[in-house]
Amino acid sequence: MSKTVWMDGRLVPMEQAAVSVFDHGLLYGDGVFEGLRQYNGRVFRMADHLKRLYNSAKAIRLEIPLSQHDMGEAVAATLQANKLTDSYIRLLVTRGIGALGISPATCSKPSIFIIADSIKMYSEETYRNGMAIITASTPRIAAAALSPKIKSLNYLNNIMAKWEAIDAGVPEAVMLNPMGFICECTADNIFIVRDGHLLTPAEESGILLGITREVVLELAVAAGIPTRQSNLTRYDLYTADECFLTGTGAEVVPVTSVDKRMIGDGKVGPITRQLTSTFHHYARNIGNTAAHSAIAAREKLPTGG
Repeated sequence: MSKTVWMDGRLVPMEQAAVSVFDHGLLYGDGVFEGLRQYNGRVFRMADHLKRLYNSAKAIRLEIPLSQHDMGEAVAATLQANKLTDSYIRLLVTRGIGALGISPATCSKPSIFIIADSIKMYSEETYRNGMAIITASTPRIAAAALSPKIKSLNYLNNIMAKWEAIDAGVPEAVMLNPMGFICECTADNIFIVRDGHLLTPAEESGILLGITREVVLELAVAAGIPTRQSNLTRYDLYTADECFLTGTGAEVVPVTSVDKRMIGDGKVGPITRQLTSTFHHYARNIGNTAAHSAIAAREKLPTGG
């Protein structure tokens, strides 16, 4: 069945969803985006995702021509048009059409489009038994050069590290910051467990502040698991008892080896299993605020459990 895409205020068939070759999002990666998940008819943590989107836009001096409320309504309309209750949503805002020069001042109006579809990042076997990853030689861009808090359309830095993972025959690669500390993976945040404590790179390590990352930290605290955000090294990764990644698309995925070194006993650990189960229950049942449910009610979408 053909998908419907929301483009600049109109719902159009996927085949007609086209961007100008003069759009600076295409020409220069000048724009921002968000990836969201829908569970049981509700968009998970939409307010948090929209806040991050608008902060990213503000940071690059891109004025989104829709309020956050109207953007939420556009997301709901896209889901309704595609008759989706469990999906992945990609929301993009480009600088818009401009001259061939790099100057953003030539772009008069940003372009917005919303895509909704199903997604499956990893196999069921990977979620059951864990996966292998590597450490990339490609470093993460220094935070002083470009803030990692900006979720921009330019992902070339991550893509080059992803090629290293592909060449090594693994799904993901850990990226280090210019100081040599663990930053994040090409598309996910990273956690380790050591002596019953949950550790993850701190904000100053140069990470994207992931929504799923924040939820997992909240759930860990609620479960009485000690947490700490700090600079971590490859030593910490190699000597960890457990390791897992988090992301909107990936959710919570276990890692059982890094650079061909076994993590713990090479099996998915108990805290990883606990937090995976807790996250799935939370996301599918109770992880949405009244505001999200209100949007679903207005659009006559199922509100879930």
